[in-house]
Amino acid sequence: ARTIIDTSRKYSNGTFQEIGHLVREIVSLAETCCADGADPSCYDAGSTALSEKSCAADSPFPAHPGAARCCGQQGLERKLCLAALRHPPQPLPRFLQPSDSELCHAFRLEPREFADRFLYEYASSYSQAPLPVLLASTTTFLSMVSTCCISPTPTACFLKEKLERKTLSLLTLTSNRICSRFSAYGKDKASFSSLASLAQKIPTASFEELLPLAEDAAEVACQCCDSMAEDCMQKKLLEHTARVCSALSARDGRFAACCQGKNLMENHFCILAMPPAPATRLPELSEPTNKELCAKEGALHTTRFLFEVARRHPSLPEAVLAKLYDTSGKLRRECCSSKDPSACWDSKRQRIAAELIPFLAKAEQLCGEFHKLPFLEFKKRLRDSLAQSEPSSAPLEQLLEQRASFASSCCLPDAPLLLCASKV
Repeated sequence: ARTIIDTSRKYSNGTFQEIGHLVREIVSLAETCCADGADPSCYDAGSTALSEKSCAADSPFPAHPGAARCCGQQGLERKLCLAALRHPPQPLPRFLQPSDSELCHAFRLEPREFADRFLYEYASSYSQAPLPVLLASTTTFLSMVSTCCISPTPTACFLKEKLERKTLSLLTLTSNRICSRFSAYGKDKASFSSLASLAQKIPTASFEELLPLAEDAAEVACQCCDSMAEDCMQKKLLEHTARVCSALSARDGRFAACCQGKNLMENHFCILAMPPAPATRLPELSEPTNKELCAKEGALHTTRFLFEVARRHPSLPEAVLAKLYDTSGKLRRECCSSKDPSACWDSKRQRIAAELIPFLAKAEQLCGEFHKLPFLEFKKRLRDSLAQSEPSSAPLEQLLEQRASFASSCCLPDAPLLLCASKV
């Protein structure tokens, strides 16, 4: 069971049949080489044969775009390279829980097949959640099914078990989101992402209040996403939630409402799902100077400026803010290493004023209207707006579908990170 979970997380794009082939090989290798009296060279020879099979043209194992690079290496380097492969985060979890009656029908039909397929579907769907969280979540789910499907009152049994699993279900969902962000962004960018999200939810809070909370959120991911400690994610996440509630409840009624529950995991999920606050009147945005941007604390000045952008534009989607973060880092490296940093920055500022400001206004308007209007009304207004603003030769329907697709995918709080990065 653990090998199915681990392999499904690693190759989250693999089919059930491909995962099954690899799991059988790994379990067979363990049964043979971990037995008493096994030859000391058993594992080395067996894992070498497994890596050769992985690299064969007709390999029955799941495909991975990084495998070709690994297969160009030999011996231990090849094995370590193959072991380190991992698919990027899924756009959205695709596991849909069947009804109670469908679960019991599939379970009674073929219990072993049901369990294996469930482990595969759940682990590949929540592939970024820490392994101990997935193990606990899948174990309790299968226990619930096996208990309730033989119960004389299955409906009441499922209701009771689902209530008991609620905290663990939320932990799986939220840790998958947290670790997807960490996997796609790295620690610094994940910290900025948390900062921008908080800035949009509570724009009256200062940079100094929110930065430590954002850094704490990134530290939770850093410590727990790859940890094998059973309670790492739950313990650290609950501690982080308590800090957020302590710092922000008195400042904002919405945070106070989320934080009044006794279940900290539900409180965390409430904060995570909180929509951006309405736009607030704030002083005019001041940009960092050329000297500040290239000073030792240049990265901090940039982060502070982007924080100010986020709190003034609450409807800006995360994908746009993430793109700004990447671009600002690139500009700092480019200008601060040039012969004349001030001249470089001055030319960039002209382009930012001409191109970036109108782009941010368009992106915010698009997501703002998407949040406010029913989808059909949103699309109708978008069509009218495009008809007025675009030249008559523009492919109107194509533009309409492109913008509507961006809004429905990327204006949401749990938008698929890598997909939306490519759509910006």
